[in-house]
Amino acid sequence: MTYTSAQQPLIYLASASPRRQELLAQISLPFALLPQEIDEANHTNEAPQDYVLRMAREKAQAALQDPRCTLAIPVLSADTTVVCHDKILGKPADMDEALYMLTLLSGRRHQVMTAIAIATRQKIQLKLATTEVHFRALTPAEMTAYWQSGECHDKAGAYAIQGKGAMFISRIEGSYSNVVGLPLFETVQLLASWGISNTALLTWGVK
Repeated sequence: MTYTSAQQPLIYLASASPRRQELLAQISLPFALLPQEIDEANHTNEAPQDYVLRMAREKAQAALQDPRCTLAIPVLSADTTVVCHDKILGKPADMDEALYMLTLLSGRRHQVMTAIAIATRQKIQLKLATTEVHFRALTPAEMTAYWQSGECHDKAGAYAIQGKGAMFISRIEGSYSNVVGLPLFETVQLLASWGISNTALLTWGVK
């Protein structure tokens, strides 16, 4: 179990995502890592928003059953997916799948959905954030070069807004941090309902 600082963590983070860790560090939230591996297959006819909410819930529930979960603090989990024409785009398995995804996104708008869960063994709260992302038209050479850069290999929808993938995005409508992997506005709202106030976060570590 890894702590982000010498201070006592306020939550567990049920994720191994470096991007989510960086976003929580951005708002000065001390956390302990408790990543979980679960079955991420979507159910037949499952709507994208239902899928991400279920994933966030199941990750939180798995963390609460983890024998490493020994501190009396809540678990924070999240799941992010890219949706284009109601089709869920996960992480590409290979180059062909990545090029298919980028071709589907090229010249179109799509949605990035992130569900957040904060839970203890007594209760759970969830929030859903959605951002509209507009891609310009991409050339085959650009898509191939992007795959070869390695950036899109482990990214939902085969791109990263915080990296070279930003070159493809003409505009977004909604939360930028949601597209990165954790919508901070909605996360802070949830944290406040668990007694972790905005003021506490703003003054954390200030002397």
